[in-house]
Amino acid sequence: MNMEFGWKPEQEEYRRRIRQALDDLLPADWYEKWVPQSYACDENVEFSRQFCAGLAERGLLVRHWPKEFGGEGGEDWEQFILAEEMKGAGEPRGGQYMNVNWIGPTLMRHGSEAQRAEHLPRLARGDTVWCQGFSEPGAGTDLAALRTRAERRGDVYVINGSKIWTSYARRADFCFLLARTGTGRKEISVFLLPMNTPGVSVTSFPGLTKDGHLNEVFFSDVQVPVTARVGAEGAGWQIITDALSYERVGVPRYHVGLAIIDHAIEQLKAEGRYDDPVMQARAGLVVAKFEAARMLTYLVVDQRVKRLPATTDANVARVTALDAVNDLMNFLADFVPDCLAGGHPLLEEYYRINVPAGITAGTYELQLDLIAQRGLGLPRG
Repeated sequence: MNMEFGWKPEQEEYRRRIRQALDDLLPADWYEKWVPQSYACDENVEFSRQFCAGLAERGLLVRHWPKEFGGEGGEDWEQFILAEEMKGAGEPRGGQYMNVNWIGPTLMRHGSEAQRAEHLPRLARGDTVWCQGFSEPGAGTDLAALRTRAERRGDVYVINGSKIWTSYARRADFCFLLARTGTGRKEISVFLLPMNTPGVSVTSFPGLTKDGHLNEVFFSDVQVPVTARVGAEGAGWQIITDALSYERVGVPRYHVGLAIIDHAIEQLKAEGRYDDPVMQARAGLVVAKFEAARMLTYLVVDQRVKRLPATTDANVARVTALDAVNDLMNFLADFVPDCLAGGHPLLEEYYRINVPAGITAGTYELQLDLIAQRGLGLPRG
């Protein structure tokens, strides 16, 4: 049986409207000045407020959300059309892609009425920036090993500890924070923490991923009301599992990866160096893997649209995309190394921003474990 994937006319029209919005809302020097400097730097994060507000005014930012939460009740396909176009343009939403992909949907499912009323309208308007307080020094992305602790004292929790990485933390309004509230391995709770709360401090440090992505956030006797906790105490494990199920396929790495390999091949051809069969074979493998990742991602979206039970297909899609990303980064380092020494800015940005690709939203190895245990039924160890 042959199958051909094609977009519906209304989905093509939605994509056209997004591209028109990009033309209208992005500054003329966007690709020359803004994209190379990192979408997590202070200037770009602040620009994201203006840009996302413009998308929201056009009904494009959260169109796929239910109407009662500020959307238009569209299909999940529209989230991915939006993500593809945003990623291809250098992600002018900055950290607000998290708002659209998983913070908003998580609050719809697990947040209290008061939390929804406070946060969802702001998320839908595009005027608020969040960071995620997950990874920790000494624990990395192993949430079961996190040590930041929230101790309940009457009507408040007192939080002490630290988080690392924490992109956008310098300019974020809120942190989607995980903290230990019990002694058990999975006794973790989620808190919606205003970043201007007394006792919160942010220290930035440089790295290969460029300015704004690497920050350490410290919590020293930080007090938050019990009403800032999402769901029941100790329910954070299930909440964050749901959130990451959206995040793991929410970044269309295949879309921008295919554009980047095209850029690299164009440069190699212009330099008269694209006649090496080994080089051509490796480029073809990169393209094939990204196309596989695209189809696997579309499979997961289709399952969501049809409200089918979650499977490990999302983990398989992520692993496939990460394999393609790794192959492309190696291709750039081997054949277009000048991109890391003053060469094409888009190639350099791609390489730098994808250094942590195998870590964010659950490490590559964690994805393989989940596939082995939940998908294949293999025993632990």
